[in-house]
Amino acid sequence: MGIDARTEMKGVELTEAAARRIVKILAAEPGKIALRVSVEGGGCSGFSYKFDLVDGRNDDDTVIEKDGATVLIDDLSLVYMGGSVIDFVDDLIGQSFQIRNPNAVASCGCGTSFSI
Repeated sequence: MGIDARTEMKGVELTEAAARRIVKILAAEPGKIALRVSVEGGGCSGFSYKFDLVDGRNDDDTVIEKDGATVLIDDLSLVYMGGSVIDFVDDLIGQSFQIRNPNAVASCGCGTSFSI
């Protein structure tokens, strides 16, 4: 199964705003090739998202590419993120990556923690 088929099957999407921001961030970080998004236990709602700039891919990564931006999600995190949309929001309260996750039944006010 190819990378594109895996991404489509899981339905994780990257918005244009998120892709633009990732390209801008990576341009300022020599040696970094992608943004890794992962799910970890913890946070005020049970799980939390973690964002890291990385210099390589792992064998179990699903790769999402859009407009020159690359996002990596490991298989375990992908289980919790199927159907999600990764966005970048720039509004009056600040700038941040946000994940709209249809699997989350509750989330916290900071937007980085959720429960299933």
